[in-house]
Amino acid sequence: MANIISLDDKLNLSASQKAAVARRRKILAVRRIFQSTHGADKCERCQTALTPENRGKAQRLHMPYRFCDSCADEFKDYIDMLQGSQDKSNYWHNEAWMKVWRAWIDYRGAIDDYLRSDEFQRLVSELQSEPVP
Repeated sequence: MANIISLDDKLNLSASQKAAVARRRKILAVRRIFQSTHGADKCERCQTALTPENRGKAQRLHMPYRFCDSCADEFKDYIDMLQGSQDKSNYWHNEAWMKVWRAWIDYRGAIDDYLRSDEFQRLVSELQSEPVP
């Protein structure tokens, strides 16, 4: 009789294992989003490490994103082109280049929308209120 496995114990173990797997999936989902969007020490566009030497221009220009100076220059050029002015010496700033910037800005906007969504806020709230096993 000592070898009888309690079905209730087995079901409870399975339920706790499933809960642990679900929690890990939630944590990974949140971690992926925050790693890709909230690296305070990286340029949001090119992922270059930000240092005092390569981020001064972006801060002075009050950019809506954390950019290194190179990306800040390119973003400023993008905005200038949207407003109708273009530096002809930057010949690579063509329609395809504009499309890349538009796509990146749309991508960032989609991430921001997701972070503000009720479902994502619920996920974060659940993780904050769940006890850590």
